[in-house]
Amino acid sequence: MPFNAMKKENVPQDLSSLGKITKEVCYATDATGKYTTELSKGWEVKTEALDTAWGEVNTRIEQARQKVMNGEASPLLFFMEKELMDIEILAGYTRFWKWQIKRHLQPEVFKKLPQKKLNRYAEIFNVSVNDLINMNVNGA
Repeated sequence: MPFNAMKKENVPQDLSSLGKITKEVCYATDATGKYTTELSKGWEVKTEALDTAWGEVNTRIEQARQKVMNGEASPLLFFMEKELMDIEILAGYTRFWKWQIKRHLQPEVFKKLPQKKLNRYAEIFNVSVNDLINMNVNGA
């Protein structure tokens, strides 16, 4: 069965949240039937999928904030969620063992961390140590 290529004039131009920042290159056929490229501002289906995914990310960030506020986790959990990191990724950046990071997620252990480790976490999350400890970020 032959592939029906999209015509250049039919490339979606639904403005997405990313459409203000970037455009996507799509392949389409021109008036003569030859393949060409066309820039797309967005596509409604992709926009909805992205909005759903970011909604889930924001929910996880808020849940992490609540766990920290309730004393169930250290601020590391909040910053990990905010920066879309898991323990393995954070271990790669910090060069701390995964088991150490798991311990540092406990509020009572986090409170006793030496300045050098706090500095390392703050550097990775691009915040000051004070902001790390107090979960101070833009929009937090």
